Amino acid sequence: MINIILCGGSGTRLWPISRTLMPKQFVKLFNDKSLFQLTVERNSKFCEKELIVSNTEQYFLALDQQEELKRSNSNYLLEPVGRNTAPAIALACLTLDAEDIVLVTPSDHLIKDEKAYATVLTKAKTLAEENNLVTFGITPTFAETGFGYIESEGDEVKAFHEKPDFETATNYLKAGNYYWNSGMFCFKAGVFLEELKKYSPKLYEASLLALKNAKNGEALRVTHEDMMQIPEDSIDYAVMEKSSRVKVVPSDIDWSDLGSFDALYEELPKDENNNTLNENHISIDSKNNLIYGKERKIATVDIEDLIVVDTGDALLISKKGSSQKVKKVVAEVRKTTQMHNIHLTAHRPWGTYTILEDNPKYKIKRIVVEVGKRLSLQKHFHRNEHWIVVSGTATVTVEEKTFTLRANESTYIKMGDIHRLSNDGKIPVVLIEAQIGDYLQEDDIVRLSDDFQRN
Repeated sequence: MINIILCGGSGTRLWPISRTLMPKQFVKLFNDKSLFQLTVERNSKFCEKELIVSNTEQYFLALDQQEELKRSNSNYLLEPVGRNTAPAIALACLTLDAEDIVLVTPSDHLIKDEKAYATVLTKAKTLAEENNLVTFGITPTFAETGFGYIESEGDEVKAFHEKPDFETATNYLKAGNYYWNSGMFCFKAGVFLEELKKYSPKLYEASLLALKNAKNGEALRVTHEDMMQIPEDSIDYAVMEKSSRVKVVPSDIDWSDLGSFDALYEELPKDENNNTLNENHISIDSKNNLIYGKERKIATVDIEDLIVVDTGDALLISKKGSSQKVKKVVAEVRKTTQMHNIHLTAHRPWGTYTILEDNPKYKIKRIVVEVGKRLSLQKHFHRNEHWIVVSGTATVTVEEKTFTLRANESTYIKMGDIHRLSNDGKIPVVLIEAQIGDYLQEDDIVRLSDDFQRN
């Protein structure tokens, strides 16, 4: 089997931990591993290789985390913009042989009963070999209103149902033949494409054209223009709800989509008072709380059933049971800041930068450039920059000059100057950058040349 891993999505339901440029699938939440890494490890036991479908902005995150797992033979399909699951799966399947059996999985789910998982995968593969489209129905444990449901009769799918109200969800639970829609699938690539062509021909044809025009290099890159021509649709609406070939495998696999802080609380280890374990937490008569924070001490006194999330630049406090409303917070954040998009420390293809101080007229960053990497050849229209090297040896290009800066040496880059920073040394380059100007947002950048094809 080939594991198609869907890495799209911004994970805003776990804001402020999860941001657009560091979504929840890449945040290391469990034993210093991310949900993406756990997905790769889990499915590599059953699949010969993986095809990772990612947004271009998150590609390097997947690369870096694969490198940590010492996996270097994955294939990548990069979308410049997400168009939901049906186009992502269609584009991936179009790169494969028709008889290839694929296991389609999100990258941000947690599955803890791997023995049961192996059993349901075996059954799903058998059904897929018989030219069926297989979906995995999670055995419900309570009346969840946040998931869609699959109504079944044996392994036959009778209907897909939208997210219900509580009364309807309770009736589903009592009936015993309704399952949570997991968003995982197994089928032959060719069978899926046949059904897609039959039921969503415009989406199929647009995907075919997009793949034909895609640029192939270290990854397969679909152009923005072609991607926008593909109708936006989910695999359920485009194919699964219309096809007569659909089967369901009931799956009692200790699964969670970690779609809220309440769900995350259930999965994290806890102390004797049922507070999540956190070395920065000072608890005085507090219990049943989710406490998340890695930078500052968090002291709680006489509180119960709260969610407290501190990320340095944002603090979220919520009652347990209300964390689904975080998406409303994100909607407000979007109106005035970029905090939905990026953390104080931002991971880029060449390394990281951390905002140390941010004011209307100046911004100070700590920049780390990894060995062998370099920033784009670029210029800015609204700011001047001062660079002070703290550690390592930096190769700096400003206009026609290229020179070396070592620890405690600095340079000045005028507004409009074409410049580049490279690390040709043997250790990471660490520098302090002071930006001064009337506009200091990250979109004041013109890339003239870029190793990561972002220009």
